[in-house]
Amino acid sequence: MNLTISGHHLEVTPALRQYVTGKLDRITRHFDQVVDVKVLLTVEKLKEKEKRQRAECNIHVKGNDLFAESAHEDLYAAVDELVDKLDRQVVKHKDRITDHHHSAPKRMM
Repeated sequence: MNLTISGHHLEVTPALRQYVTGKLDRITRHFDQVVDVKVLLTVEKLKEKEKRQRAECNIHVKGNDLFAESAHEDLYAAVDELVDKLDRQVVKHKDRITDHHHSAPKRMM
């Protein structure tokens, strides 16, 4: 899995990088065919303090691309919301690609 963490108007500290990688391990626990992950952490220059910190993520999995974003006043809370959204999308994608058709039992003659 290729992981890219970048910051916009923000320096990505080793503690922040470790926090994001620790949270993204939850996604690879559900679905191990993750090819590429790109995380963008942003601090927007808004006048109000609410939802200044944004986290966006693109995940390339086998057969699909997933995207999620979240905004919060705290960057760590934004990352938590982001991982929750991505986790739901990955579980839904895994459920879609799983073959749910059961073969008919063979009759004994």
